[in-house]
Amino acid sequence: MNPNSSPAVTIRDVAQAAGVHVSTVSRALNPDKRGLISAEVLRAVEEAARRLGYRPNRAASALRTGRTQTIGVLLPDITNPVFPPILQGIEASAAARGFFVFVANVADHVLARPIVERMLAQRVDGLVMAIATRDDPLVDFIARSGLHAVLVNRADESGRLPAVVSDDRLAMKLAVDHLVATGHRRIGHLAGPQSVPTGVGRRQGVEQALRDRGLALACVAECESYSREAGRAAMRRLLADNARPEAVVCCNDLVALGAYDVLGELGIEVPRDISITGHNDMPLVDMVNPPLTTIRLPHRELGWRAAEMLFDEIEGKSLSASTVVLRPELVVRKSTRPAA
Repeated sequence: MNPNSSPAVTIRDVAQAAGVHVSTVSRALNPDKRGLISAEVLRAVEEAARRLGYRPNRAASALRTGRTQTIGVLLPDITNPVFPPILQGIEASAAARGFFVFVANVADHVLARPIVERMLAQRVDGLVMAIATRDDPLVDFIARSGLHAVLVNRADESGRLPAVVSDDRLAMKLAVDHLVATGHRRIGHLAGPQSVPTGVGRRQGVEQALRDRGLALACVAECESYSREAGRAAMRRLLADNARPEAVVCCNDLVALGAYDVLGELGIEVPRDISITGHNDMPLVDMVNPPLTTIRLPHRELGWRAAEMLFDEIEGKSLSASTVVLRPELVVRKSTRPAA
């Protein structure tokens, strides 16, 4: 031990400095119980804690309460602009309760279970996951482990875990209805990966919206991921294998930007020669040329609601697994126009 280091400040030191009982300090520093303390005493305790440099002993608190005041968050791609606002919503809910958030970027789903096992070893109180795939064995593992968990952005199709999602089918209906209303009839789709619920849901949404209008899907190409690179590859395949459609509904904005790249290389002008829609309304898609018509989602609210559901689970307030579906909205910009 370093002889020059100072001993750790304890709760008893704070109590002595503030002139109150140890139990009063304990309540004052507990977010769930601080409301029991008068404002004057609360200020005195907080001032003493700041002056002495007191840091709560989380390990001791976990032994005493059975909780670590931490939650884990698993994201599939932290570089995707969709996920930072979702994470902000989760962190806002957690901070209000004095919880700390561990974030893991799960670039390869094979890594998901080892990461969850590590978080179990760290004794996190629960998980928010944006990485679920269809028929995901990870969901079974989490259910068996007894760990509280909520899905966000992607729902568990079997309903085993609670989830907060946007309405993918309605989102695609909004895009299709807009294109049909502007005179387009030959509409194609750059679909998301069919291994994840959002990819399936959005493709089904496009197909159903076209059927409702008495139309069929003109052409489709599946993207390997929700990325600009995957959008480029899918757009090349769609144009190579089919007559050029009048419009293309893209499964997300990054894929739409990949479509822009290929169309630009081929001298096909958006929207004069083909209309394009995206999904997510990620930052700066209003600044591309042309500004992208897309679907706006309440990303921060998705994260906040998922965290709120998780804390209800942790506190025993949730009666059963449920799925909350938030409503998307269409944002019309310059990448769509009336058909020639």
